[in-house]
Amino acid sequence: MTLAAAAVVGVTLGLFGGGGSILTVPVLVYLAGVPAKQAVAMSLFIVAVTSAVSAIGHARAGRIRWRTGLVFGVAGMAGAYGGGLLGPYLPEALLMAAFAAMMLATAVAMIRDRRIPAVPPQRRELPVPHVIAEGLVVGLVTGLVGAGGGFLVVPALVLLGGLRMGVAVGTSLVVIAMKSLAGLAGYLHSVPVDWSLALPMTAAGVAGGLIGGALASHLDADRLRKAFGWFVLAMGVFVLVQQAPPALLHSPWSAVPAGIAAAAAAIALRRRRRQIT
Repeated sequence: MTLAAAAVVGVTLGLFGGGGSILTVPVLVYLAGVPAKQAVAMSLFIVAVTSAVSAIGHARAGRIRWRTGLVFGVAGMAGAYGGGLLGPYLPEALLMAAFAAMMLATAVAMIRDRRIPAVPPQRRELPVPHVIAEGLVVGLVTGLVGAGGGFLVVPALVLLGGLRMGVAVGTSLVVIAMKSLAGLAGYLHSVPVDWSLALPMTAAGVAGGLIGGALASHLDADRLRKAFGWFVLAMGVFVLVQQAPPALLHSPWSAVPAGIAAAAAAIALRRRRRQIT
C-alpha cells in the first residue's frame, strides 16, 4: 500500500507539476509508521528525485525555462535549507498541525478556479527581487513540512516569470527538486533517514512520475486536479483531527476541522455555480 501510494504521488507530480507531494508525509506516517520528523526528511528526498526525473520529459518537450527556474530554485534552496535546520527542533504535533494546514491550503488551491491569466504578462526582464522573495518563502515552507509547494510555485512562475502554464508546470518541477534537496540537507544534520524504505518509495514515485508525464497531454488535467483536491482536503482534515488532543475531540471544538472542510466546499461550489451562470 505504501509503494502504491508513492506511485500515486509521482503520477500527480507528473500531471500537475505539484500538489501530489503533499501526500508523501501522511503516507509515511500513517501507512509506514515513520515518526513525523523522519517522514518529513524522507519526503524531501522522495519528492526531490521524483520531481527531477519527471522534469526530464518536460525538458525534452521544451517546457522548462531554465533561467527563471534556476533563479527561483536557488532562492528556494536557501529558504528550504533554513526550514530543514529549524524543523527538527519543533514539536512533532506542531509540525504535523502545520502540515495539515498546508494540506488544506493546497486542497483549496486545487479545487477553486485558478485565477491565473490564460495569457501570461509579457516581461522583457525577469523581476529578480520578487522571484527571490517568493522563492525564499516557498522554500522555507518546503523545508519545514516536506511538501514541494508546487501549488505556490506554478502561479508565481506564470505571474512573475511570464511563463505559459505548460512551461510553468515543467519549470516548477526543477524548482521543487532543488529546494527539496536543500531542505533534506538541513534535516540530515539531526534526523536520520531509513534508506531501506526511502529508496523503494522513491523508485515507485519515479515510475508514477513518468506515467503522469506521459498522460499530461492526453487527460483533462483541470478536472483531475479538482477531484484530487477534494481527496487532499479530506486527508488534511484527517491529519488535523489526529493531532488534536483527546480531550478536545469530546468538546464542541471537535467540529472545527469539519467546519473548515465545509467552508472550503461551499466556496468551491459557489464559484463553480457562478462560472456556469
